Amino acid sequence: MTASNEQYDLVITGGRVMDPETKLDAIRNVGINGDKIAVVTKDDIKGKETIDAKGLVVAPGFLDMHHHNTGTPFGEKLAMRDGVTTPMELEVGVTRVKEVYADREGKCRLNYGYSSSTMAAREIILNPEYKSVFTGEFLFDLVADGKDAKTSMQWSKGHMTSEQDKEFETLLCNGIEEGALGVGHAVGYMTAGCSQQNSITAQKVAAKYGMSTFVHGRFSGQMPPTSGLLGFLEMMAPQEIYGGAIVFQHMHAQALADIKTALDMFSAARKKGIKVIPEIYPYNYGATILGADYLKPDNYGPNMGRDYDGIIRTADLKPYDKDTYAEGMKENPMESVMFYNSTDEDMYYGLAHPESVIGSDAFLYTVRATGETAFSWDTAPDAVNGHPRGSGTHALFLRLVREKKVDIPLMTAISKMTYMITDYLAENGVSQMNQKGRIQEGKDADITIFDPATVTDNSTMKDGGLQSTGIPYVICNGTLVVKDTECVDNVFPGKPVYGDAKK
Repeated sequence: MTASNEQYDLVITGGRVMDPETKLDAIRNVGINGDKIAVVTKDDIKGKETIDAKGLVVAPGFLDMHHHNTGTPFGEKLAMRDGVTTPMELEVGVTRVKEVYADREGKCRLNYGYSSSTMAAREIILNPEYKSVFTGEFLFDLVADGKDAKTSMQWSKGHMTSEQDKEFETLLCNGIEEGALGVGHAVGYMTAGCSQQNSITAQKVAAKYGMSTFVHGRFSGQMPPTSGLLGFLEMMAPQEIYGGAIVFQHMHAQALADIKTALDMFSAARKKGIKVIPEIYPYNYGATILGADYLKPDNYGPNMGRDYDGIIRTADLKPYDKDTYAEGMKENPMESVMFYNSTDEDMYYGLAHPESVIGSDAFLYTVRATGETAFSWDTAPDAVNGHPRGSGTHALFLRLVREKKVDIPLMTAISKMTYMITDYLAENGVSQMNQKGRIQEGKDADITIFDPATVTDNSTMKDGGLQSTGIPYVICNGTLVVKDTECVDNVFPGKPVYGDAKK
């Protein structure tokens, strides 16, 4: 049966198909059967359902290695409207990996994947009272109404014995063997507690399985003795000795004015065959908890070049001052905040770098009227406070490329959100990713269709949940999850992404 007379489940006609692996950039028709791309052709084809993509780009579905909100239906809704088909929680990661995957089966509109968490492992070891109430989602236990989890700050500040470090290693290995995609190591939140031994162990575990660590570097700053560069070197030293790969996530927020030096260092390492990749989001401010180590006045001021008013409370968008910061640290150090970090100039340089990839660092949102965490699919996007990156990262990046603030070809921009990510992960213990990040016959039918002339972010610091526009169709495993610019409810085609070490 030829391409011209077969009837496919879903057909995309007349779109500008852009495949970043083969560099195909041409008007083509795409036929989908089940969850796979069946054909990419010049021929006329027919389908049970047809999308007219004339004037639109047909790209691989965007992947996001750095998505803390993938475990909520509301987070999925914002991600899919931003063109994401595979959001993954790899920086913080989870504990009880097997249970997390099992809990999500059949409930997800998008694909999902997790790392084995050093933060969670440290809390398990150092705080015997900890008991996850969010099925292993450690970040949710910390900040999303998880008081019953009895979390402490031991994960951040506690010191381990050498025997406890052995237990730490065992927990990380167990997570990898249950299907995790690598080791999540957010040491930047544990500067006073997490030892260099812990960091070495994290990298050794990743190397043991031929996988990657996903790292929030220990330091955010541009002055000695705690510069962002030193934080990168902490992980690259054991990597050189033991192996494994490293993603330095939102590295511009750690390197700041030293971003060019950092990227030059990564490039030189890659030329030697050292597997390291920088990830960046297109914002000059981040989101975190008030108690984050790098926001302490002795670092945020002299080392990051900011002041108290650069920290903004997410709940009401009010900036802190010396007194309100001290009060907040005493009463609620887990409170959600936003904070300024990099300059636009440094950020644009990093986004344009040929080896950087895009990641959102999407964080949890707060319902403005109640102060509760936004979990529900039915939560109104204009009723929440939170960092706009959770809703607008990928559309914003495409807009910056269109406006030439980030002066790179569109194909390169697409690759930074798709193929470069899948290629990296596939080379480092996640061979399942060879099926994603491409518009090719036989590959997973994860597809994002956008208008290059109009795609844009709408979320702002004030209205962080406003959805992106100019992305009228998103397909996950052959199923439309965004149709005519609206999210499709009650479809759950999302599938797990597992690491190769899964037992």
